[in-house]
Amino acid sequence: MLTILGFAMIATFLVLIMMKKMSPIAALVLIPALFCVFVGKGANLGDYVLDGVTDLAPTAAMLMFAIVYFGVMIDVGLFDPIVRGILKFCKADPMRIVVGTAVLAAIVSLDGDGSTTFMITVSAMYPLYKRLKMSLVVMTGVAAMANGVMNTLPWGGPTARAATALKLDASDIFVPMIPALLVGLLFVFVLSYVLGVRERRRLGVLTLDDVLEEEKETETVLVGSGGSGDGKVSMRKGAAAGTGGTGSGTDVPEGAGDSADDDGFQGLDPNRETLRPKLYWFNALLTVSLLTAMIMEWLPIPVLFLIGAALALSVNFPHIPAQRARLAAHADNVLNVSGMVFAAAVFTGVLQGTGMVDQMAKWMVDVIPGSMGPHMALVTGLLSLPLTYFMSNDGFYFGVLPVLAEAGAAHGVTPLEMARASLVGQPLHMSSPLVPAVYVLVGMAKVEFGDHTKFVVKWAALTCLVILGAGMLFGII
Repeated sequence: MLTILGFAMIATFLVLIMMKKMSPIAALVLIPALFCVFVGKGANLGDYVLDGVTDLAPTAAMLMFAIVYFGVMIDVGLFDPIVRGILKFCKADPMRIVVGTAVLAAIVSLDGDGSTTFMITVSAMYPLYKRLKMSLVVMTGVAAMANGVMNTLPWGGPTARAATALKLDASDIFVPMIPALLVGLLFVFVLSYVLGVRERRRLGVLTLDDVLEEEKETETVLVGSGGSGDGKVSMRKGAAAGTGGTGSGTDVPEGAGDSADDDGFQGLDPNRETLRPKLYWFNALLTVSLLTAMIMEWLPIPVLFLIGAALALSVNFPHIPAQRARLAAHADNVLNVSGMVFAAAVFTGVLQGTGMVDQMAKWMVDVIPGSMGPHMALVTGLLSLPLTYFMSNDGFYFGVLPVLAEAGAAHGVTPLEMARASLVGQPLHMSSPLVPAVYVLVGMAKVEFGDHTKFVVKWAALTCLVILGAGMLFGII
């Protein structure tokens, strides 16, 4: 019964948010509360929620201060050279922009932290997507998949968890997987090229100056006079109005191309008052030091970002009114993301507290036919897709993987093969509603979580299967 209710709860949540019948925060809170009552453990709901909040509180704190820190770094112009470099490469070509998004996300992912990756990637690319009326779910989807592949780095989390759970060396798991992971990353780049070509067909290719000039011309034209303007302007306006139109299918959600209120582009304003060019190298050194400290684990990540945010504010904006203004400027992102994390704590608390997640995992292991024993690495790779999507990494690697590894060992499958296969699902995992970083991604990109889910799931699952296939082809899995 717990197994059925667990799957029903997850399915209900996904259906409601994808159909936009409930907001993610409301769904994350109300649906598990309702199912907790169905299970007959409504009296324990408070304990489950507090347990979930306790587990996720450090993550929420980390995200809050990370948003403030990187928000300040964006304000003072630390990432402006990156943006200018991307603009120079992309030349307002939608195909290049989407490929650039994937490359940037992959590079920034080297720090091992998904939230950092998404903050920097969205801050750099969001203005360009908005100004060119490109689909924002393409940006979030490509960034999430690139980060998902890179999340398998030994300091990214999953590899370390697999090594700990099976008592293996992380390098023995990761290094042989590099060829398969490179194939997966190459697939993400190829996919981003294909998606970019679709966007190019939908929007055409313009230079950034063309786009800015169009907008100046458009502002002087009365509403309803679109038929008498320049042909190229009319085409662009038509494409923006039909965001789900030619060449985009259902992957482009309503409003994805709307840029009437494009305040996000001001992040590229070379004359904004918050710029601190004289402090550029201080800010660069502070950021490199912060990321180094994260990788080396000198202090807990929430503490590092708390200290970093305090230093960034104090040095760049020594006057209290200016500090308050910067905090207020990023308050929306902080509230949205932290609120989503605490709402997710209700979902995970109920899943774990009621025992649903344990029963679901046990059921999936039990249904594996005995004849599949010699192929347990393949089975583990396939199971990693749904299990890491519907469970936390801790739950999968510490709860499920040891059971699967034991079953595999009985048929001669080595723990190393099982550990490598367990990493396959990470590109899909990074878009799971149980991953706090994904709320940073969709929140900063102003994309509905349901729209992101509908777009990314199929492509992320395909990326996982490509990695699995490459691993088997190379004899790694």
